[in-house]
Amino acid sequence: MTTSTGRADAAQRPMSLSPSRASDFMRCPLLYRFRVIDKLPEKPSEAATRGTLVHAVLERLFDDPATERTAPRARAMVPGQWDRLLESKPELVELFAEDPRGERLSHWLEQAEELVERWFTLEDPTRLEPAERELFVETELQSGLRLRGIIDRVDVTPSGDVRVVDYKTGKAPRPEYAEGALFQMKFYALVIWRWKGLVPRRLQLVYLGSGDVLTYDPVEEDLERVERKLLALWDAIKEATETGEWLPRRTKLCGWCDYQAVCPEFGGTPPVYPLSVRPAESAGEDQGRMGPV
Repeated sequence: MTTSTGRADAAQRPMSLSPSRASDFMRCPLLYRFRVIDKLPEKPSEAATRGTLVHAVLERLFDDPATERTAPRARAMVPGQWDRLLESKPELVELFAEDPRGERLSHWLEQAEELVERWFTLEDPTRLEPAERELFVETELQSGLRLRGIIDRVDVTPSGDVRVVDYKTGKAPRPEYAEGALFQMKFYALVIWRWKGLVPRRLQLVYLGSGDVLTYDPVEEDLERVERKLLALWDAIKEATETGEWLPRRTKLCGWCDYQAVCPEFGGTPPVYPLSVRPAESAGEDQGRMGPV
């Protein structure tokens, strides 16, 4: 079925799952649809862009010899990495379009520098030689589900133990929400296990916003549970894709969503669904209740 907007030719059915998109669906199935099926644009945010900038600095710092990986050196890298980011994504200039004197930009860059500097209180880069940085990982499960993602850093000890590290520029979650925060890391651990046949020794989340480090040592039973959860999640995504039934789910995060204008929860109307559908039966009944792993 071709829609009146002609978008059916451009739209594609989901072919793989990443931690971010899995989290989107668990948070709000309609959000997943807008990002994956409709590919609706989103405005860049200062917080997300600052996270990208800090990640770039921490990645490139390891290009330098160990003795040169200092906090002043890392802070000094921030403006240059911001220029590189603008070159690759010119649209980011809109973030500070209404800042003619550059005061907001200066404060924003200073915040990024502070996050970078705080990292040195949590880890010692002079003693680290990452095996991988910004590593793209991908594997296909026996079910045919393809999992993929990008890991910030992978450390390997001389004995072969693997540590998966992810930087977060926000604050660490409260203990009752730690399990949800580890979902992304368990996802990566599952991919590595099914891809390489080994379970990472440690998963580590480094929260630069609060100066906390959250660690978890997974075992195979953990990852098997994650795999079952992802398979159930993928079944729900396929069902929604085939029926076109993507249920919105209102949460505290809706206030930061760019799609309120087209969300029924806020009086909006989603764009015409760009894929062919079959008649809905009992599709989507549990979409809004997918819990964290």
